[in-house]
Amino acid sequence: MAEGDGLTMNNLLSEVQGALDKFKLEDDTTGGPNDYYSPYANLEKAAVLQEARCFHDPTAVRESPRKCCTVIAQLLHLTNTGQYMNSAEATEVFFGVTKLFMSDDASLRRMVYLFIKDVAETCNPDDVIIVTSSLTKDMTCDVDLYRANALRVLARIVDAAMLGAIERYVKQAVVDSSGQVSSAALVSATHLFERNEESAAIVKRWISETTEATSSPNEMVQFHAMQLLYQIKKHDRLGMQKLVTQFSQRNTLRSPLALVLLVRYTAKLLTDEVAEGRQSGSFQTGTNFSRAGYAFLEASLRHKSEMVVYEAAKSICALPNIEPQELSPAVNVLQIFLSSPKPAVRFAAIKTVSQVAVNHPRIVSKCNEDLEALIADANRSIATLAITTLLKTGSENSVDRLLKQISVFLSEIPDEYKVTIVKSIQRLCLTYPAKHRVLVGFLSNFLREEGGFEFKRSIVNSIVSLMKQVPETTEGSLLHLCEFIEDCEFTMLSTQILHLLGELGPGTSAPARYIRFIYNRVILENSAVRAAAVGALSKFAARCPSLRSSILTLLKRSLDDEDDETRDRASVAVSVLKDAMEEFPYLAPAEDADPDEEPVPDVPQAGDPAAFVLLQGLPMSFDRLDRSIRAYVKAPAAMDSPDQLTLSTLPIVEEYEEPESAVDDDDDIGADAALAAAVSGKEKEKKEVVDPAAAVYAIPELAALGRVFRSSPPTALSEEEAEYVVTCVKHVLPEHIILQFPIQNTLEDQRLVNCTVTVEGDSECFEVAGEVAAENIKYGETVNAFTVISRIPDAPLAPCNFECVLNFGVIQVDPKSGEDESDPFEEEYPLEELEIATSDFMAKVSVPDFRSSWEMVGNSNEVLEKFALQFKKQEDAVSAVIDFLGMQPCDGTGHIKPGEGGKKPHMLHLSGVFVGGTNVLARAQVAAQGDASGVLLKIAVRSDDPDVSRMVADCIR
Repeated sequence: MAEGDGLTMNNLLSEVQGALDKFKLEDDTTGGPNDYYSPYANLEKAAVLQEARCFHDPTAVRESPRKCCTVIAQLLHLTNTGQYMNSAEATEVFFGVTKLFMSDDASLRRMVYLFIKDVAETCNPDDVIIVTSSLTKDMTCDVDLYRANALRVLARIVDAAMLGAIERYVKQAVVDSSGQVSSAALVSATHLFERNEESAAIVKRWISETTEATSSPNEMVQFHAMQLLYQIKKHDRLGMQKLVTQFSQRNTLRSPLALVLLVRYTAKLLTDEVAEGRQSGSFQTGTNFSRAGYAFLEASLRHKSEMVVYEAAKSICALPNIEPQELSPAVNVLQIFLSSPKPAVRFAAIKTVSQVAVNHPRIVSKCNEDLEALIADANRSIATLAITTLLKTGSENSVDRLLKQISVFLSEIPDEYKVTIVKSIQRLCLTYPAKHRVLVGFLSNFLREEGGFEFKRSIVNSIVSLMKQVPETTEGSLLHLCEFIEDCEFTMLSTQILHLLGELGPGTSAPARYIRFIYNRVILENSAVRAAAVGALSKFAARCPSLRSSILTLLKRSLDDEDDETRDRASVAVSVLKDAMEEFPYLAPAEDADPDEEPVPDVPQAGDPAAFVLLQGLPMSFDRLDRSIRAYVKAPAAMDSPDQLTLSTLPIVEEYEEPESAVDDDDDIGADAALAAAVSGKEKEKKEVVDPAAAVYAIPELAALGRVFRSSPPTALSEEEAEYVVTCVKHVLPEHIILQFPIQNTLEDQRLVNCTVTVEGDSECFEVAGEVAAENIKYGETVNAFTVISRIPDAPLAPCNFECVLNFGVIQVDPKSGEDESDPFEEEYPLEELEIATSDFMAKVSVPDFRSSWEMVGNSNEVLEKFALQFKKQEDAVSAVIDFLGMQPCDGTGHIKPGEGGKKPHMLHLSGVFVGGTNVLARAQVAAQGDASGVLLKIAVRSDDPDVSRMVADCIR
């Protein structure tokens, strides 16, 4: 072989691989899917670019259009597989492609259009403009194929200025007699509308042509015209209502796709009518548009197209607050679809019926016979939905029969379908609590069957939820879970169940029966499960003095455990239990005791050290403890303080998010949120919490005032588009309020100096004590200014308003060089009024157990009030009460569950800490009045200080 051939190892390997592939193709005659050989495999960019030079040869372009098409396809393949061309290569190829317009071959011309669309975003915009004249020429030619594709390509490359030049041609194309051209123009207009505001303003002028296009005999043109009309009018409610009313009454739309869009637009407008308070009660007796819109949806149920009928039925079922009699026509249509021979239609129908069954099970119950027939459907998704729907609509008498059918079905489907069915069984148990034994037994049987982690986790969480919501299931469920952990292969589930046993087991009628199951885990399991088992045994001993001696013997065997965690837990428990047994020895009841006498309760006595150490939890979560310690360390002179560091001396840290949402997640309905998060592994990403008081501590004069009790969220004092953007953060201290004013300079030709915010107000409890100026604020910078307000001694706290004015010096600067061009001159800039409310002195702090905390505070300082609030929605009233009081919602009461707003009174539990360390609790009942005149609020506030209780109750306004 000659030296000039340039043989390299890569070339050699490529030749060998090509030969192997060739022999493989020749030898394999099986015809399987793996026999396919891609014509674009092993393409090299350099070789393809070399081939692309044929674009510059007029003879090759005219005589070999097929070859040019192949080269363009190879170039597109390279681009879409990540082998991008650099700027020079792309420009050269692009100029070559533009010369292909001289060919009249239809296939080549389509490939040229495709290539220009694909590389338009990567090429130089100045190069792309070159093909505009060729595309405009094609847009006005006589060949519909060229005109349609030229329009689509032009929509990709033109800007607003160029769009104005070709606007006349596009408007003509919108109403063209050719459906292909008209549809392409409408789609291009839709893309242009979404590009930028300038293009959208031009497209809005085409509304008359677009409306005319809706009368086209071509169904696809009608569809695209309806899309564009919605884009143009979607922010105009009255315009959309007029559009929907006209088309629903004229009956001019023949395209099923266009009718589907019209049904969706009608449903959206009806939903907005309800959301904005213009429609209440039945749609058939509501506003004019509500009546007409619902009549159109109902009429669409009788359309000849299945997709229109289904869309209308689905829209009716999704309407908010719909009456049962209005829902019946849609359910009747869906019932017919359940027996359709098409799997897609059956699936769509059963999915919608399943959603309706959540709120209207009685209406869906007439479909039960059709649903039972679908349990044996070959499509597992349809069969699963049929079962879950039956579980929602079935009667109490049909539960046993349903479970028998499900038991056969569950063994044949994957775990993801099983999880859905388990959740439905859980809801069924809540519906029929009397069947809890049968349903819990059914779930526990499948705990012992084969299955993955998610399936077993869903069963455990369901059983845990049922124990909390149906207390009668507790003892039987605990025994089922004990049997499960005997053979459980999942450590996380075992530790969750052991923790649950430690919490609930000692309170059952015979707690000793669970000791054997727990101790078996100490002997047979890994270190994490052993540690959890030792913790559970310790809780049994702490809560049941009669079991302490036997449990102490078991715990001593773990003192030599190889795992540090297990050994340490056992050591602490043994030491504490020994002290408790010496101080409070257990006296067993006498054998000859009168059986009629009430037995001595098996509970720890007051002052029992075991109960205090092993059962008493921290007064705050670990996250709050961590944040509180960090805040303590950052406070000035904190580490030099001679005072002992205790939980009560730590700074108050607020909870800005409610710890438990009232909207239950379907995955863990009623289950322990922390345990569920640990088991699922879906731990939320924690954001670093920045201490807002750090800016105060950075200034020695302000740091000397003491530790900040709480800091409020920023309050805007100017518009975001203003020349000077000012916000305010209120830092509350026991005797002062520090107002932090972040000031942003948005003027490029100015520099601000000596910026202060003057605060003036007529208040009997506050007075301005001093200011700290922002010395220098350049363009784009945000610098803090501070104003200190002192509380007047012995004056009661009361809400007050302050007028704020920004005072500053202005120096004109050169925007380019940044050099000063003038001496400073004084300016004033008025700001919005600042309110200091009672809620600013309240820190949002939750309590672990609101009920026990409420009873512990007592009613000696309780304040009861009743208010009539002017809110149309119960949800808005709940949010407003929380904002007025500035307290933290507890027990998931901060939100109303979807679909329950206005149906019944909502009980709101709130807790917080008032400045000075006074704990405050509040219970509020928010009830919507039947005559829609507002919301009635009944509130009770408790604290250790009657003045604080009164101030908090007076926050409602």
